[in-house]
Amino acid sequence: MRSLTPIECRVLGSLIEKESTTPEYYPLSLNALVNACNQKSSREPVMELSEADVRSALFELENLGLVRVLAEGRVSKFEHRAYDVFGLRRPEIAVLGLLLLRGPQTAAELRARAERLYAFDDTGAVTATLERMAQRPDAESTLVRQLPRQPGARESRWIHLLGADLDTRSSAEPSGPAEDAPANDLQRRIDEMERIVQDLNDRIAILESRSPQEQHAPPSDLK
Repeated sequence: MRSLTPIECRVLGSLIEKESTTPEYYPLSLNALVNACNQKSSREPVMELSEADVRSALFELENLGLVRVLAEGRVSKFEHRAYDVFGLRRPEIAVLGLLLLRGPQTAAELRARAERLYAFDDTGAVTATLERMAQRPDAESTLVRQLPRQPGARESRWIHLLGADLDTRSSAEPSGPAEDAPANDLQRRIDEMERIVQDLNDRIAILESRSPQEQHAPPSDLK
């Protein structure tokens, strides 16, 4: 499989994330997916993608078998197929999604950020998952790689191998001890507030994507 572009990585990562964090809205409409790609929280770097950008990436990902289009009424919905294409389980999908969305990260960072995608018992469980993904029998199917530990860093970071150009650029940035520290209570509260705001944005996107008749129907799908 060819390397994915940064936009394709963002689209695929957003679909993986939203499958777990907002299952009531998944598969996603194009409008909801654009909002997910462009959200300010849990994205590194933050992007400003247009509908045309996302639609083009979806077309390419569908050709690669990584995305499936579902026709639901007048609105097309999109879902990822990473489980089938890469033969992954939930913990591996969670790690892959985070690496696609936020670039190189340590096992400790991945564990702190994976809480809404998959609850790892400890950092060792994350490391074991990463090692499975890095040691697949077929070298061409290897999905992640461990980077050399940066001077002053407590842990080495991991990158995904689906889009090498973006990750190579990110991996060159120095990583200090603060990046490797687990999220503290304040950061967890900030993350939770960002999650609430993003959930509200997702709900608005779903409402805006509905037809006028649907917009006046009882909001049975919004809980």
